[in-house]
Amino acid sequence: MSPTQLPDHGAVLAEVREVRRAGIVRLRELRLPVLTGMSASPGEGSPGEPRFPAVERLLRTAVAAIGGGTLQEAAEFSLGLAQGTRDWPPADRRRRAAQVYGVSVERFRKNQELMVLGQVAEQLVRLASGAPALPPATDAAASATSEPSARPRPLAPSHHRIPVRAGGHGGHVTLHVHAVDLLRDIDVVVSPSNIHLALPEPYKSSVAASLRRAGAVRDPAGRLVEDSVRDELRAWSDRFAAPGLSVAPGTVAPTGAGALAWQGIRRIFHAAVAVPRPGTNDYDVQPADVTRAVTRVFALLAEENGRSADAGLPPLRSLCLPLLGAGRGGLTPAVSFAAVWAAVEAELARGGDWDLHFLVRRPERALLVAELLASTDGAPTEEPGP
Repeated sequence: MSPTQLPDHGAVLAEVREVRRAGIVRLRELRLPVLTGMSASPGEGSPGEPRFPAVERLLRTAVAAIGGGTLQEAAEFSLGLAQGTRDWPPADRRRRAAQVYGVSVERFRKNQELMVLGQVAEQLVRLASGAPALPPATDAAASATSEPSARPRPLAPSHHRIPVRAGGHGGHVTLHVHAVDLLRDIDVVVSPSNIHLALPEPYKSSVAASLRRAGAVRDPAGRLVEDSVRDELRAWSDRFAAPGLSVAPGTVAPTGAGALAWQGIRRIFHAAVAVPRPGTNDYDVQPADVTRAVTRVFALLAEENGRSADAGLPPLRSLCLPLLGAGRGGLTPAVSFAAVWAAVEAELARGGDWDLHFLVRRPERALLVAELLASTDGAPTEEPGP
């Protein structure tokens, strides 16, 4: 298709918005001449014949081409393309999409929704042009390197210092965008755990597995000498938990950091927030348990600092928090952040003077967390829902 035949972006966006209002299950009732024409394959049927399955496939292809992250997730919920949502009412779909960004429904409707649907329309136009439907950032990177003389794109920074405000108190939070075992000179790192305080195998990729692996003591040939973090966590469990039973969700077990002490990490606080689902490999995490655990983290900091003062040791000042429950726990990053921030905000509002850090690995999550931190005068408070 030549550029002069390309559909108008505004016309495509208008029909995408119509699909958002009606939902996928009502495609047959909608008059969508632009999307229907774009979904038609040459030689198939008559020009005016409706192609409802083809329109849905076209929309799914365009949304998938966004390339993941919060933008794609919000688009899937908005249009009813996420699994199990095709028959949801439009208000429920909009509410769920707003939760992806951690904002109110009204704010999402006035701001993020038009951006999300506009990107779907952009991908649809790209598909119609015959160009590869790449995410905007990826496409920009490809075009930047298409010419021999093009300058390479700069690497994204892995640390961001973001001003925050809570209860009339201002401060800063450092956002890290890298693996947890690259942290340096942070007193306490919070590690998500299940209510049995059982660490995952060290070869896995989770935060808890990475901390276990990095905290292990090894000989010069790399052979395991001491599984320090696991051994200390077992000792804590043997001392405080009933044999064979789980701890209450929200419990926090402190241990040393093992070999991570060489990187300036002094303590690991294991937050028991994940409840195993019987008969499966999955977990359930409740936002209230995440908030309870982070609240307990601050209480433990105060307790350990009291003992450190008695022993003449420097106080624990810096704390790093991941998005608890946002992995296999099933919480969206925005809901996890809201649950963590509820406890952080309460601590800051009462005058807590901590050097706070947040940790994510994926750049798209970093963008979300940075946006939420920057708007902490109105931090997200919505409960998760359909």
